[in-house]
Amino acid sequence: MLKIKKMKTKIILFFVLFCLTTTSFAQHNHSGNYHAGNYSTGYYNTGIGLRGGLYNGLTVKHFLSSNTAFEGLITSRWQGIELTGLYEVQNNFPGMKRLSSYIGFGGHVGFWNGDHTAWGTTGTEYTTIGIDGIIGLEYCFMFLPINLSLDWKPEFNFIGYTGFWYDGGALSIRYIF
Repeated sequence: MLKIKKMKTKIILFFVLFCLTTTSFAQHNHSGNYHAGNYSTGYYNTGIGLRGGLYNGLTVKHFLSSNTAFEGLITSRWQGIELTGLYEVQNNFPGMKRLSSYIGFGGHVGFWNGDHTAWGTTGTEYTTIGIDGIIGLEYCFMFLPINLSLDWKPEFNFIGYTGFWYDGGALSIRYIF
């Protein structure tokens, strides 16, 4: 049990440091101007915010090129925690320059205690590893450094408690720069 907690702590620390490093890099290279016009729909390079749905948590999205981004999620459900990394391709809707769609894929690792889940065995600790898909819509506000996204993120666990989870939809709000 102590080994699992230390491993969780190390993974969470690594993920947080990675997100902070990515954000610092974005600020250094693009001077933090959310209307930089270089990435995404032309309105931001990096966004940090909250994700609400059945899995609640934090989201960091950083554009790697004009239409590709990395999104990192730290989410919680059933008193457990899941870390997810996603590669996304994003494109504007024709004639709607502030609204875009995105699709992507990635992976996750999750830590759960069976005492707090509807599916686990009481007294059993679960570490799950799997793959994720994502599809969604995103809107950037004109005069505020904020965006909203609505997505569906199904996942398949192939290590730990295996199976397909289809209920990963969420609404996210991010501060963008």
